[in-house]
Order: sequence, then C-alpha cells, then structure tokens
Amino acid sequence: MSKTTELTDANFASEIGSGLVLVDFWAPWCGPCRMVSPVLEELASDYAGKVKVGKLNVDDNMRVAQEFRVMSIPTVMLFKDGQAVEVMIGAQPKSAYQARLNKHVPVDA
Repeated sequence: MSKTTELTDANFASEIGSGLVLVDFWAPWCGPCRMVSPVLEELASDYAGKVKVGKLNVDDNMRVAQEFRVMSIPTVMLFKDGQAVEVMIGAQPKSAYQARLNKHVPVDA
C-alpha cells in the first residue's frame, strides 16, 4: 500500500497548498526515478503526519513540470505552504533527503 499521494496538473495546487510536501517529479521510463521511488516510500512512512510525499508523472502532467522548470528527472522538490524551499536533482541517498527535510520539520512535531 502506497503512502504517497498521486499528484496531477489538476490537484497539484490544492495538495501542496499547506504544510510540508515532498514532490517527486518522475516518469515510468526513468531508471533513476525507479531507484528513488522506494526511498520516497520509506520517507513517507518515516515522516507520516509531518510531511506529505507526492509523485507527479511529468509525462502525464506537463503543465506543472514546465511551471517549475523541471528539466531533469528525478527532481525532488520540498514545498512549504505552497512555496518551493528545496530542490534536489538526480537520484540521492535517503540521508540526503532526510537532511533537507530535517531543516524544515519542527523538532517537536
């Protein structure tokens, strides 16, 4: 059972509008994207209740991908109340995503 939210051009603005949302811009044909996917599933579980994790297929949702100038995938962006606050391009180890998240997750959350 996936703990991530499927994001689309239609629901993107409402899904990232409040709180912390980690968004994976990906495509099914992208090998590095497939490597990142299980890491993001783990992060969704690890940060449940603190950070929402969403996935946006750039092939099916080009408007949002273009709006945020996603030129390479995987691109993972962290949004805080609708504003991008972190951008990570390329496959990263789990610790790199955790370091970025921990800068924004309240300690007492």
